[in-house]
Amino acid sequence: MIAVGKEVIHRYDDAKPKDTDEFLNSMVKVSAHPIHLYNHSGEHIFYGLKDNPAVIITPEAVKQVLQGKFYRSSSGDKDTFIGMPFLLKGEWHAMFLQYSAENENIVNRMMLFVLLLVLLLGSICILIAARYLVEPIKALTNATKRLAKGDFEVELKVNRVDEIGDLTQSYVEMAGELKQLEQMRQDFVSNVSHEIQTPLTSISGFAKALRSDDLVVEEERSEYLDIIIAESDRLSRLSDNLLKLASLDSEHHPFEAGSFTLDEQIRTVVVTCEPQWSAKGIVIDLELPVAVKIKGDEDQLKQVWMNLLSNSIKFTPQGGNIRIGIDVDATEISVIISDNGIGISPEEFSAVFQRFYKVDKSRNGINNGNGLGLAIVKKIVSLHQGSIEVDGAVGGGTTIIVRLPFSPSAAASRKGHKPSGDDLVEGN
Repeated sequence: MIAVGKEVIHRYDDAKPKDTDEFLNSMVKVSAHPIHLYNHSGEHIFYGLKDNPAVIITPEAVKQVLQGKFYRSSSGDKDTFIGMPFLLKGEWHAMFLQYSAENENIVNRMMLFVLLLVLLLGSICILIAARYLVEPIKALTNATKRLAKGDFEVELKVNRVDEIGDLTQSYVEMAGELKQLEQMRQDFVSNVSHEIQTPLTSISGFAKALRSDDLVVEEERSEYLDIIIAESDRLSRLSDNLLKLASLDSEHHPFEAGSFTLDEQIRTVVVTCEPQWSAKGIVIDLELPVAVKIKGDEDQLKQVWMNLLSNSIKFTPQGGNIRIGIDVDATEISVIISDNGIGISPEEFSAVFQRFYKVDKSRNGINNGNGLGLAIVKKIVSLHQGSIEVDGAVGGGTTIIVRLPFSPSAAASRKGHKPSGDDLVEGN
């Protein structure tokens, strides 16, 4: 009210209105504070709004203001008002502004308006947030429920560049990977079922034939028993390979790194497989440097050379040739195994390392592997941080190159230490 009173005096001094009553009535309408005006003669003029009763102002308050002092009602007064000296037409007057409930109503209406405005804006923001934030989350929730039920055909639109967009993109990628894993699982189950069913059918069929009274020829009985034994061995190999792959895929497969002579290991593998290659009259050419030492898991790498050599023998014709060589350079050691067998088309170079993939699609029992040998080789080489490549052509033989680094970090990481100089390959 003091600030309003000062403003009234300031405006009067600037405007110098001729009609004082009109001026003060206009100020009352603008400020909503009724005005009392006293002169030295004690005359009192009241400027108020409709339904604004005048407050009682004591003579002491009027006298104090006429003496040039400000007056403020105390907490003990019945009404609230202020007073200040007002020079009006060259004569000092005492001007009092009293408190009006109209001001409180104005403030209340303003507060109500502001609250309604905030409520409206808040509702709009909530609606926008619901569409912008909640709807994508609902879509992700529904997609999650579909994934949980095995429906991997989930499509989500990714048209945002914020965190929700990143989450949606990651979810779409996860759904794609899950779909691929599910397809791989189905293919795996189908392949395993087929690989198991084929020998079981043979075993069951020939076992029933052995029970037949019509089977009197001893040669046939012996032949049937040989087939049953061969198919049983095939089942055993399938089981062993599946267990080995499962162990290699886990993080708990034993990895015992040690230093050993690579050329001696390969020569030992060749001698072990002699019954296979000598039965087909295959010539083995060895081009192995002497004392090529490497550090790695000796048993696992022996499995690699056994699988690769067995594959070469299997697909090399009678009287064929297999070459095994070792190359050592400044960064890695390479083992090359070449044969002049049936060969592989370039389109199959990467597929041959897939589980249950067979280059020979025929099921005639000649090359009745289970398609897991090269998958095991690929996994072991990867554990040694190496690489494996295939080259060749249909009818032109096959060349497989296994490259191993001097210091296989797989061995180091499985043991929890950094590679040192002792991990290097030594060769002449």
